[in-house]
Amino acid sequence: MTDVQAAILAGVLAGIGGYLSPQLVRRLPEPEPRPEEELSEAERAEGPKERYDVLAGLGWFAPSAMLASAAAGALVGWSVGWSWLLVGLVPLVPVVVALSLIDLRTRLLPSRIVLPTTAVMLVLVVLHAALVAEWSDLWRGLLALLIGRSFFWLLWRIHSAGMGFGDVRLAALLGLVLGYLGWPQFIVGMYSGFLLLAVPGLVLALVRRDLAALKTQLPFGPFMAVGALVGIVWGASILSGLAGS
Repeated sequence: MTDVQAAILAGVLAGIGGYLSPQLVRRLPEPEPRPEEELSEAERAEGPKERYDVLAGLGWFAPSAMLASAAAGALVGWSVGWSWLLVGLVPLVPVVVALSLIDLRTRLLPSRIVLPTTAVMLVLVVLHAALVAEWSDLWRGLLALLIGRSFFWLLWRIHSAGMGFGDVRLAALLGLVLGYLGWPQFIVGMYSGFLLLAVPGLVLALVRRDLAALKTQLPFGPFMAVGALVGIVWGASILSGLAGS
């Protein structure tokens, strides 16, 4: 099967998963409300968190998740080609898209999704390393998981107001996947999220002509997801281009 066919198949399957993702969101248990004194000023201004079942029932959720998942899945399929890696990567796409949409609306990345997904990916990379790839790929993925989670944990400890612990958990999941694919994918994929996060603030500052817009706090999960996609699809070429320049 050609890379184009792999892209089409991956896009279609990921798109179907995205369309069905509201069923996953609807079943999420609501988190315990935090005490008022623990909330930041921004959280108080936002008011109560939007319920997961309400979010899942919004008319735009399913089609948005479907389109985003289909586009991301096609890019992943085109990049990876016809490979056993798609068995894990294609289902992962709609899950990460759903997490991104949840984070955009609630500023939360539910552990009920992130942790089981990480466990499933751990099993899949072990099986892939044992049956198809090399054990060195697995050790690299596990090391990348540790590095990614530790780095984000450190950022969370230093500035917990700007980063939630859900970002730390998501960094472990994305670090495992990116690291298993290769160090270039991991380096570019994890770093790109920070660069992408700066773009909305810069645009707002230019439009409003107010540098204070650069301090606007945005949910980081969607930027981590897009950064990971950049790492998977273009990580190797970006890093080799930088090394050659």
